[in-house]
Formats: sequence, C-alpha cells, structure tokens
Amino acid sequence: MRNVHRFFEEGNLYFLTHVTFDRQPILIDHIDLVHDSIDKHKRDSAFELIAWVVLHDHWHCIINPQENDLADLTKRIKLSFAMRFLKRAGQKSGRTWQNRYWDHIIRNSEDMNNHLDYIHYNPVKHGYVTAPLDWEHSSFHKFVDEGLYRPDWGAKREIGFSGRFGE
Repeated sequence: MRNVHRFFEEGNLYFLTHVTFDRQPILIDHIDLVHDSIDKHKRDSAFELIAWVVLHDHWHCIINPQENDLADLTKRIKLSFAMRFLKRAGQKSGRTWQNRYWDHIIRNSEDMNNHLDYIHYNPVKHGYVTAPLDWEHSSFHKFVDEGLYRPDWGAKREIGFSGRFGE
C-alpha cells in the first residue's frame, strides 16, 4: 500500500469527500453522531466548516482547517464518528470508513462556486430529492438564508458538473 502525501498549507480552503466502508448507508440514520463528532472537534480545535452535505454513504465539505493539520483533523473526526457508531451498534470493532479521502485545494472564486454548487446539488444528483431545499442534511438552507442561493436553485433544471469530486 502506498503512503499518500498530501499538500497542506495554512490559509487554503479544501473540498473533501469522505466515503463509508463498502458504501454502507449509515450516515443519515446516525446523523446526530456525524454532527456530534464534528462539533466536538470544532470545540477542541478551531476550524471553519464552510459548506457541507451528508448523504447516506458519503459526505462532502469545504473546510478551512485554520491552524490544524488537515489529515489529522479529518482522522480525528472520522475516528470520533466510528467510535460512537460502533458503540451504538453494540460492536467492539469494525470498519466504518474507507481508507483515505478525496481532497482538493480551492483555487479561486470560480472553483469555490463550482464546489459549493456541487455540494448543494449532490442530493438531487443522487436522486434523494428533486430540489436542494428539500434535503435537510446540508448547508444549503444557511446559504439561502444568507441570500447566496435562491430557494428554488437546482429545482427547475438539471445541473451538470465537469471535474473530479472524489465519488
């Protein structure tokens, strides 16, 4: 197995994709554990979760890790969820996440907007809802409240994306 070396530089924003082991559809049924794990690490080590969406077997986010090492921060959040999930499931061990994760440095405002759109359109892309507003497990509602998206964005026409997003 090769050792993945990631480029990390303080001040960058990162788009991340995390996928459950064997794409187990466990995240929405245990969304409270996802939020608890993220919130715990936000209290312990400051970082900014700019945008996010959680689906059944994966989640995407744009994060500013601030002074945190991105790989370490990601590892801690995933481990926190895994321990809570295994405890709830009554298991002493087991795999919860795929090894590694997808990361992409946000390069400019166009790249940021493309990744924000991808995150918020993802539940529609996967056929869970017909409009991003109908999916409660994302930051889309916050962006609508701030006037950055219209409530009907992504509902009237299919949106296509080019590029790689780690799915």
